[in-house]
Formats: sequence, structure tokens, C-alpha cells
Amino acid sequence: MQLDGRRQSTNVDDRRGMSAGKVAGGVGLGGLIVIGLITLLLGGNPTEVIQQVNQMGGTEVISGGSGRQATPEEEQLAVFAKQILAGTEDVWTAIFQQYGRTYQPPKLVLYTDYVQTASGTASAQMGPFYNSGDQTVYLDLSFFTTMKQQFGSDGDFAYAYVIAHEVGHHVQYLLGTLQEAHQQMSRSSEAVSNQISVRLELQADFYAGVWAYHDNRMYGSLEPGDIEEGLAIASRIGDDYLQKKARGYTVPESFNHGTSAQRQRWLKKGATTGDIRQGDTFSPAYNQL
Repeated sequence: MQLDGRRQSTNVDDRRGMSAGKVAGGVGLGGLIVIGLITLLLGGNPTEVIQQVNQMGGTEVISGGSGRQATPEEEQLAVFAKQILAGTEDVWTAIFQQYGRTYQPPKLVLYTDYVQTASGTASAQMGPFYNSGDQTVYLDLSFFTTMKQQFGSDGDFAYAYVIAHEVGHHVQYLLGTLQEAHQQMSRSSEAVSNQISVRLELQADFYAGVWAYHDNRMYGSLEPGDIEEGLAIASRIGDDYLQKKARGYTVPESFNHGTSAQRQRWLKKGATTGDIRQGDTFSPAYNQL
């Protein structure tokens, strides 16, 4: 991506170098790491895990300077994340204005290892996530190293896609889609709830593509191969790919993020049309997604 000279968002809470620990009902930090890894590999919902773990007992949080020094590479990633967040602010502000609405951007929290959220203490092993309770995207920059090592995905647009996807969930929150879907999920069977979750995730992928389309039109940010980078990581975070990697087989009724093909399809659709009206993932029959 071409980001030279681009502004950095100031809507960022940089908590790197601080530490937060959690002990709940016998589940210590090591246990939380295991839970987070399983969640990440199987495509689970990190915020649900945060809530479940924190409901198991009292919370013990330790915050303070860790003495850790960020590497130059990490600092470059921090600047990158702030630039991408700024790009989402510009794009979604313009899109919302077209429809007579006001865009209220989410906050981005950069942290190291563990972080306190509106839902409790979260582990970096859960991957980046959006918490509607405080309208915040949480990101440990080491996840990008995880992407490279575990998924074989590298490149700035692949990283940008991850951030834009989480901002996509914030867009859903502002439009009321996220709340309505969660209400439906709370009244549904597990199988139906998973299908609703898939629809939410695919729409967030679509919104990430919409952002890329408009960011490129505004700033000429995309370079040859960028979209392909995004599609490559999308193929490696599909439920079928992750379950096959973790278990050796798939359980389609447990999918809650979408298959690799679905995630690629909706990301590409957003990136090629830039039209949010074409991002309805709730009306089509489930097998047509």
C-alpha cells in the first residue's frame, strides 16, 4: 500500500508496555492463552470467551509499566495501524454523509499481551476484536507476526484488512445491524445462531472491501497485488480452513465466520463495487452466501 504522507488517527489509546493479568475461578493467564488459541483456530467469537472467563470468578488486574521497549518494526506497525484507522475514518465519514448520517469512529487500543475491556480482561492470543460495549477495536501488533508465522500471510494490505474488518463491525453497530443480530442469536438455537454470526462476519468482510475501494479512490493507496494479499489471508481464516488445520476435519454446522470461499467472495465484492447497498448478507438463503 502507498501510505506516504498520510495522516495518523489521534483516536488511539496506546497501552503498550502496560500489563493486565486475569485470574478467575482457577483459570489463570496460561489457561486464558490456551482458550484464546482454540478460539482463534476454530473461528470462535473472542468477546464471548472474554465474558465467559470473566464470569468464572473475581478479577485481578495488574497494570503498570513493564519496562518493555518497542522495536523499530513494532513502531512502524503502530504508525501503519494509525494510518489505516485514519483511512477508515475518512471513508466511513464520507459514506455516512451520503446517506444523511454522522459517522462516529471507534477508538483503537494498542496493547501488549493482555488488556482490560468493557467485557473484562482479554488476551492477545484471541486476535484483534471489536467490543461494542466500549465501541473499541483492540489490537496487539504481534498478531501480524502470528499471521505470517501461522497463516503464511504477510503484506501491508493483509494487515489493513484485519483492521478494516473490525471497523466493519463498528459500522454494523452504528447501523443497528450488530445489535439486532445479537438479539436474534440470543433467541435462536446454536445452529441458527452460528449462521447469523456467519452473516455478520461476511458483511464485515464486505465492509473491509468497501473501505479499500474508497480509500484507493481518495488517496491512490492500493498497489498491484494488494487485493490479492487480502484474499489470501481471507482464504486462511475461513472456518473450513481453520477447522481442518486444527482438527483434521470440518463441522459445517459449527461455522460462525464463513468458509474461505465465502470470505474471499464478500471481501472481493466490497473491493470491486464500493457500494454498501450490495452488502446485504442477511436476505440471501444461507446456502447462497
